[in-house]
Amino acid sequence: MLVPRQQVPGLTVKTLDHGSFDLAQDGSDFATLVVFYRGLHCPICATYLKELGRLTPDFAAKGVKTIAISSDGEDRARQMADKVGYADLRFGHSLPLNVARDWGLFISTSRGTTSIGIEEPALFSEPGVFLVRPDGTLYFASVQTMPFVRPHFQEMVGALDFVQKNDYPARGEYTGAV
Repeated sequence: MLVPRQQVPGLTVKTLDHGSFDLAQDGSDFATLVVFYRGLHCPICATYLKELGRLTPDFAAKGVKTIAISSDGEDRARQMADKVGYADLRFGHSLPLNVARDWGLFISTSRGTTSIGIEEPALFSEPGVFLVRPDGTLYFASVQTMPFVRPHFQEMVGALDFVQKNDYPARGEYTGAV
């Protein structure tokens, strides 16, 4: 389990148009927003990533870099990026599923063709949203077992004003006896 204020696992993936992504070298001012999505087969992911793409400049204004990552290969990731349509949003691809599991993501098996007529991969990760500080520590995490009910990016952009103004610490860091 990932713990706030503790180091996250390493994360290096190829991107479509921005070279290799290495979280440890990303160089954000406040944090990197890592959004793991299910893949091209997921219509909810496309809608969700359109919101992220639209708000990427707002995140950047608050010192937060964004990236969307899936285990899809380059071709399927390109199709998703084209569908989403925001050139500023980085798309990482070919995430190894063992790395997804290191991040606490749930892994699902294929149920065949989806409602939009795209075949699910044999195995793929479910969604996860993480804010990682430049020192590699976890600030925020949300992990789902389903494609539904994800954190709202607009609310997150707004919360960053409070967080940064008040130097609000990452919460959930206690791991002792209860």
